[in-house]
Amino acid sequence: MTLNRLARAALAGGLVISLSACGGGIASGDSGLFRRNNAGIPSEAQLDSRAAADRQRELLARNDDDEPTSTIWDLFGNRDDPNTTVEVNKYIWNAALDVLNFLPVESVDPFTGVIVTGYGVPPGGGRAYRATVYVQDPALDARSLKVALQSRGGGAVSADTARAVEDAILTRARQLRVQDSRL
Repeated sequence: MTLNRLARAALAGGLVISLSACGGGIASGDSGLFRRNNAGIPSEAQLDSRAAADRQRELLARNDDDEPTSTIWDLFGNRDDPNTTVEVNKYIWNAALDVLNFLPVESVDPFTGVIVTGYGVPPGGGRAYRATVYVQDPALDARSLKVALQSRGGGAVSADTARAVEDAILTRARQLRVQDSRL
């Protein structure tokens, strides 16, 4: 019980010392905004500089169209900038996961369109591969898909092998789209 009181007293003393270090404003007669002359009235130069600072603040608060700049509340609005958001094609995304289902998935990020897999052996194959898939566009198009393959022993695989995997993913994506349109 006494330890609790001692802790409270130490905390209260620390707060008093912290607040007293902030003083010098009201108690000393100096509000911190501007110095006053002997009569307690600010000089003309001080008032002019204060008015200039106010005008500068007003100009900074407005953009070229005379509209207020953004505020903290704009963060909660639903204004997605198409230059910063990446949309992925759901058919290519699902097809990539479907075609590469023999590889263990290490990380997926549907917001950036990246799928990273670990090493795995394809059915009927003898070499272990890993893949990084990048779906970069919402269109069902070959330009929307980038696949990087690595083999465990030899590093990067041939361009023909990577292209065959891309073709398999795109073919599966078209099949998924056709199935979806029948619904």
